[in-house]
Amino acid sequence: MVSKKHSRNLVVVLGDQLNHDSAAFDGFDINLDVVWMAEAAEEATHVWNHQYRLVAFFSPMRHFRDEMEGSGKQVLYHELSADAAADRGSSLSDLLRETLNTRHFDQVIMVHPGDHRVREALHQCVQATGVTLEEREDRTFFCSLDRFQRWADGRKSFVLEQFYRVMRKEHQVLMQDEKNPVGDAWNFDKENRGKFGKAGPGEIPEPPSFKPDRVTKDVMAMVSDRFGDHPGSLAQFDLPVNRKQALEMLEDFVVHRLPLFGTYQDAMWSDERFLYHSRLSHAMNLKLLSAYEVVQAAVERFETGQSQINSVEGFVRQILGWREYVRGIYWTQMPQYAKLNALSCERSQKVPDFFWDGKTKMACVADAMRLLLDTAYAHHIQRLMVLGLYAQLLGVHPEAFNDWHLAMYADAIDWVSLPNTLGMSQHADGGIMATKPYCASGSYIDRMGNFCKGCVYSPKKATGDDACPMTTLYWDFLIRHRDRFRDNHRMVMQYKNLDRKDPAEINAISDRASQIKSGAIIV
Repeated sequence: MVSKKHSRNLVVVLGDQLNHDSAAFDGFDINLDVVWMAEAAEEATHVWNHQYRLVAFFSPMRHFRDEMEGSGKQVLYHELSADAAADRGSSLSDLLRETLNTRHFDQVIMVHPGDHRVREALHQCVQATGVTLEEREDRTFFCSLDRFQRWADGRKSFVLEQFYRVMRKEHQVLMQDEKNPVGDAWNFDKENRGKFGKAGPGEIPEPPSFKPDRVTKDVMAMVSDRFGDHPGSLAQFDLPVNRKQALEMLEDFVVHRLPLFGTYQDAMWSDERFLYHSRLSHAMNLKLLSAYEVVQAAVERFETGQSQINSVEGFVRQILGWREYVRGIYWTQMPQYAKLNALSCERSQKVPDFFWDGKTKMACVADAMRLLLDTAYAHHIQRLMVLGLYAQLLGVHPEAFNDWHLAMYADAIDWVSLPNTLGMSQHADGGIMATKPYCASGSYIDRMGNFCKGCVYSPKKATGDDACPMTTLYWDFLIRHRDRFRDNHRMVMQYKNLDRKDPAEINAISDRASQIKSGAIIV
């Protein structure tokens, strides 16, 4: 009998853990330890992944593998090929089990994964083989999961602003002293709602565009051959695939877009791709950049007088506040969180077809979908107040919406996707994250962008052939959920406006909404 080859530690590195200073490598010995990485078919197909998203994960993984091998580490790497029949196993756990059955390791080491499903599967796999598993903290976040749990314990509600202030104080970010924030305010949100005038945003420097190298081209060819029926396009792929490129993108953002980011972070404009947004979330979520260095880069621009406080604080709030907060919500509320459906949406209500192909007459949705199909990206207002809003008003089942979001965005990992979709966007968690649903009519979109002027629909109309579907569905949403929300103090005015409508108009709105939801009216 041939004995198994023996090594000390098998260090598992997942596709969103591409940092060389990872806790997984603490104590790593190139003579004793081995790194394990895998491209798994299940990760490409458990949702109908955008082709761009697949390249945005697999290419950085291969670059990271090459860097580790260049530093002397032995890497066991499973690479997907264009031929599905050539795969030995479809899931990460299948592939890891095969490795553990053919080689002997004293211990498996991994950093806490970003997906509950993946974590459970890997834990079960290693446990079944009898090998010891050591799971280490992900140090790329400001707030450890234990720290968030201590903050959350005993609270009836999880208010972002309260958490954000704790983080600011603990990490001394934008603070005058231990207790007081710079600018004598914790939050400059009121200065973050600027709109472009009639002339539009003007000239905004384009962010760096990284031409695909040989490794990326190989991945693109594999994805095109094997997953060519998946949504989206690869023609404009230009994301950073290694740390050097990610750092270049960070530097470009803080110099060219951060100064006006805060003012215009909620604004939209047709045919503009990125405006003043950073597009750094992909690199951060794959750990090509850490939250610490991104926040520090922004703070330094304020401290040197090169960016105003409303921009820097608004950007810091998204990372030190929101990003850390949603991760804490995810891990303290899972697995039951994924099944929440507070608005009782029907499972049969899927995302509309134009969420996959962009074919709709709604100008705002069509514009957001063009960007999404081309780049697997949309900024937070397009996600929340255009695409997310339409899904909420339509009554899309929250699980279906999250699956779509996870499939379509290059930066989507379950820990960040699920709270943002199910909680913030769809209000399916019943108020764990937000005290009211983010529901609005087409008039909001009209205020924040220029889409409505060239659209076949009127944002002010809820009935009639030219009524904006957003507006029709908005009033229908309020009608359907009257008992749940009419006493919500943040929605009093919305329900007062609804109460002014006469019964005939209410019936007409409900009838048109039913036709939109059934597909009888093609929007």
